[in-house]
Amino acid sequence: MPELPEMETYKTLLEQLILDKTITGVVINREKSINVPVDHFTRQVLDQKIEIMDRRAKHLIFHLQNGSCLLLHLMLGGWLFYGKKEDQPDRTVQVQLSFGVHNLYCIGLRLGYLHLLTPEMVKQKLQNIGPEPLNPSFSLDAFEAIMKNRRGSLKTALMNQEVIAGIGNRYSDEILWHAQLLPEKKINELDQDQISRLYHSIQFILQQAIEHGGYMGELFKGDNKTGGYKMYVHGLEGNPCSRCGTPIIKVEIASRKTYFCSNCQH
Repeated sequence: MPELPEMETYKTLLEQLILDKTITGVVINREKSINVPVDHFTRQVLDQKIEIMDRRAKHLIFHLQNGSCLLLHLMLGGWLFYGKKEDQPDRTVQVQLSFGVHNLYCIGLRLGYLHLLTPEMVKQKLQNIGPEPLNPSFSLDAFEAIMKNRRGSLKTALMNQEVIAGIGNRYSDEILWHAQLLPEKKINELDQDQISRLYHSIQFILQQAIEHGGYMGELFKGDNKTGGYKMYVHGLEGNPCSRCGTPIIKVEIASRKTYFCSNCQH
């Protein structure tokens, strides 16, 4: 599932590709991927310019000139591709937005969606999401206050969108490896130094992942930004830990495949 770094990368690149451009075509191949009848969606979106693009947690928000918004959540398996018809990947496209001869293909939206909403509806939809971890207001003090009265494991807390926005299964593993903390360690067992380490690891891993374009494949042909982040532990079962050489272990926590080093995570 694309997480904060992937969606931030998409936002940055799409701002260069489609911001202030007019939507000249709409194709809906899967009606369940949108939230209103196809004809209504098309009427509201066609011939509109995208004036602003925002990201909130794992969502992208396209602000249209008529005041409407498109809220995109790729969920599990979703991804985006931008290009001409001859560049289209050989995959099922659920929603397609055209900008002249170029198209934005929304692929793999079996669980994801592109919903047409008012700004007020977007605000309501996202109202329970926690703070953005890279926002300047997300200080160590703010993080300590969030974690103070929580229970449960670090892994599940990091993935809880009501606690912190945008972190999912992959980057929770990466963060905990960097902080040298076990994913099943209980929040209320952390000392001050470990809380500080965890906070700074959240900042470091997410910023590094954004800098390298996250883990997803290219957004467009010739894209040399997207997909440059290399995982430290996630998906690397049996590989040597890059810090101590111990083979990476895979277990299941809260029904999620979880990867860690049993030697240097404590």
